[in-house]
Amino acid sequence: MPTYTFINKKSGIEYDEYILLAEYDDYMKKNPDITRVWHGKAPAMVGDHLMGVGPKVDDGFTENMQRISESHPGSPLADRYGGGTTKDNKTRNILKRHGSI
Repeated sequence: MPTYTFINKKSGIEYDEYILLAEYDDYMKKNPDITRVWHGKAPAMVGDHLMGVGPKVDDGFTENMQRISESHPGSPLADRYGGGTTKDNKTRNILKRHGSI
């Protein structure tokens, strides 16, 4: 949810408000005595999905996915997490290259 900075034109008080993007227009209509303050920056957003950086997968999850993919060596999961030994992975890549998988 974005954090917006506003200033009350009557009192001169500046404050931050957490408002959903969908509610922003209604908030501005209901409060005609306020105006938005930018301070040279965009609204602050909560979450690690910004700037193309998604949530990082921890090592425990990756190890679990590798363990599962070892049980299913021909699956897309095995392709993504490389389940199996190095020899298995090289064999799988050669078979894919020649259209056997």
